[in-house]
Order: sequence, then structure tokens, then C-alpha cells
Amino acid sequence: MGIINQDVIEFIQSLYKTKGFIPLHEPRFLGNEKKYLSECIDSTFVSSVGKFVDQFESMVCDFTGARYAIATVNGTAALHVALRLVGVDNGDEVITQPLSFIATCNAISYCNARPIFVDVDLDSMGMSPKSLRAFLSTHTRQDSGVCINVATGNKIAAVVPMHTFGLPCRIEEIEKICKEFNIPLVEDAAESLGSYSGGKHTGTFGKVGTLSFNGNKTITTGGGGMIITNDAALAKSAKHITTTSKLPHPYEFIHDEVGYNYRLPNINAALGCAQMESLPSILKAKRELALAYANFFLESGIDCAKEIVGSHSNYWLNAIKLESRPQRDSFLKDLNDAGVMSRPIWRLMNNLKMFSGCQKTDLSNAEWLEDRVINIPSSSRIQ
Repeated sequence: MGIINQDVIEFIQSLYKTKGFIPLHEPRFLGNEKKYLSECIDSTFVSSVGKFVDQFESMVCDFTGARYAIATVNGTAALHVALRLVGVDNGDEVITQPLSFIATCNAISYCNARPIFVDVDLDSMGMSPKSLRAFLSTHTRQDSGVCINVATGNKIAAVVPMHTFGLPCRIEEIEKICKEFNIPLVEDAAESLGSYSGGKHTGTFGKVGTLSFNGNKTITTGGGGMIITNDAALAKSAKHITTTSKLPHPYEFIHDEVGYNYRLPNINAALGCAQMESLPSILKAKRELALAYANFFLESGIDCAKEIVGSHSNYWLNAIKLESRPQRDSFLKDLNDAGVMSRPIWRLMNNLKMFSGCQKTDLSNAEWLEDRVINIPSSSRIQ
């Protein structure tokens, strides 16, 4: 084992005060979780109807500044519906980034649409406005206010950037480009609850944004997601189609369009309400952890991913950028062998067989990051 690798292992063990197994990211239950769960069980309203769902949505609105929030069973479902809300349909194309969790492209595929991949920035690891503009300027035309891909003749129905590991991308620039080319902006903010760009919460720049509350996220509902928007009509439609498109009636079952059984259960929302109460302390602890990593790796000569100027990250997952794939692989093996969980960044979406034929720009930055980035333990160090 190399001395640098051993130093990293010992430092992480000192942070978490254990030489036992250290997970990548585990939830923290610090407050009223058990109380609210018991209350939910006692009420018998444990499915998609109950006060905790409405309360959780209201708390997310208050925190993010979004006017409306619609809770869903997971972040992928939220993104699927968000794409439907802005009109993504069969045969359309959606511009996104290759460096992302599979859920981003899966949601696009659920709409029978096809992704187009543009590059990311090296610092934010999120969609590059420069790459986006270059693609749109070179490969598209406007037809009655609709952006058309010249190569395929298909409509480009949305742009979906993702805030990687909670680090905000250059979303304000992307928003301007989307307006210029008449393309709806849908933010995949699954990883960035508590992250801001220019003082504005991620997920609130486009027509609609989405959050995730999976078990490994900053806060969790076990499984869960959220659609956030400032558009009243989109919010109404989101609530309708996530509840099987059922028309209100005292007892009749009447549905007016194809919908989804995507509503978050009340029992999960109860957990979410308690987690939202603890969110400020969790975010504070995660920022302190990120600072400790930054100071340590600065002395080690290793680049630690950090928020770009003008942004504020939740530091959901801490990431380091190594010199090469062999060094990355050495770190991964040594840390995991020592019980310090670490993982590589995702395999690029364009390298997966189902998306290998998708149109793409030069992806040099994404490829560079794929070879070098690993995530290291990022659980909040509060009990």
C-alpha cells in the first residue's frame, strides 16, 4: 500500500473516529423521525393521503423558495414527470450531460425521447455552457420558435443539466442559452438540496426542477423525490398525473389521461418532515467536513472538488481528482480493502450500450473526469 493512500485512510478514520467500516454516505436521524412515524402509523394514513405529504411539500417550498412542490416516490419519477410537463414526447431529443447517474437518461427514455450529450466543465463537473452553446449554434435551427436538430429533424424538447455531487453547475448561463434557443430548462437537482447559485436555490432556475430523497442523499425519506416549480399550471398537472390522473369524485374512479402512481406515501413524508427540521445542522456539518478534506488534500497535492465562484454547495458527496486512472484504481482498491468505502465516478452515459449511439459533442472533460474522480466518505459527522 502506498504511503499517500495510507495517509488518506488514516485521516478518514480519524475524522469518523473508527477503524471499522466507514460507508460512503449514510443517513442521520437526529430529531423527530420516530415520533412522526409513530403518529403516521397511529393515524392509519400511511399511503399517498395524509397531512405529512402536504407538510413536507410546504417545507421544501419554504426552504428552496419554489412556489410549488409535488412529492413523488423517487427522484427518477420526479424527473420523468418533469419532462412530460414541459412537453417531451415520443421521438423528441433532450440535451443532457454524459457525466450523471443513470436516472437522468432513464427518465428521458421513459418519454420515448433520446439524449444528446454535451460536455461538462472540469471544475463544477456539471454541464458546460460553452459546449451547450457550441452544439446549438452548429447543429440546430429554429422553426416557428421550436429548436430543431438539423441532423435528425427532431425537436429538441428540453435541456437537462445535473448538479453533480451537489456542486452547482453554471446554471445561470445555461438558463440564458435555453431562453435564446427556445428550449425548456429542466434541472436535475437530485443531489443538490441546500445548494445555491447566485443566492438562488438549485432546481428553481428552469421551468421545473427535481430533487431526490433516496437513502444516501443529504436528507432521506427512505425513497422519494420532489418536483419543484413556480408555474401554477405545471404544478397542478404534476399533482394530477402523479396520482393516476384521477378526477375528484366522492366515490367514482374516473381518469382523464394516462397517469402514474408516483405519489409519495404519507409514511415516507413523515420521515421527510423530521429530516427537513434537521437539514440546517446537517448542511453545516457537511460543509465542515468538506473544509477538513480540502485542507488535508491541499497539503497532499491532490485536487479536491469544490464549489465554483458565485455558488454555494451542499457538499453531498466529496470528490477528489487524481492524476491518472492507475492512481484512481490504486486508491479505490486500498481504501475499500481498508473498509473505507469509496467509488469511482459513474461510467459515462454515452459508453453504456443503450446510449452508445446517441449524438454527442467532444466530451474530453467528461472523459478526463471519468478516469480520475473518486468519491470518499461524506456522511455528516453528527450523531
